[in-house]
Amino acid sequence: MGTVRGDLRYMANVCATTLDASSLSLQFTDTETTGAENSFVFVANSITSVVCRREGQNCEVTVRGTGLVNGVQFPFEAVFRDQIESANVDIVQSFVITGFFNQTGAAPVAQGAITALGCNGD
Repeated sequence: MGTVRGDLRYMANVCATTLDASSLSLQFTDTETTGAENSFVFVANSITSVVCRREGQNCEVTVRGTGLVNGVQFPFEAVFRDQIESANVDIVQSFVITGFFNQTGAAPVAQGAITALGCNGD
C-alpha cells in the first residue's frame, strides 16, 4: 500500500526451549492518517523458531512463526539485537509480517529493553 508513519510497540517473551509458552505482539499506531485507519495489533499464535546468535559481544535473536491481525493469519519474522555496551541502544533490526507489514529500517529501543540469554557463538 505504501509507507505510513506511526508508533510501534513491541512485546516479546520468547524462549527456544519453550516455544509453546512464548509470546510476541506488535502494536502499530498510525500517526499520519486521519482517523489512524492503518493502526493494527499483531499477536503471534504460533512461534515456530527462536534462534540466538552471538555477533561479537552482542546477540541477535530471530523469531519466526505465524500470527493474527483482525482474525487473518500471516507468517512473520522478527529480528532483535541485544547490544551489550551500555552506551548503545538495543535494536529491533526488522519486523516483517509477510504480505501485510514491513518495518522500514532498524528501530532503536531503550538499552536493556532486549535481554538475550544463552546466545550461541558465531
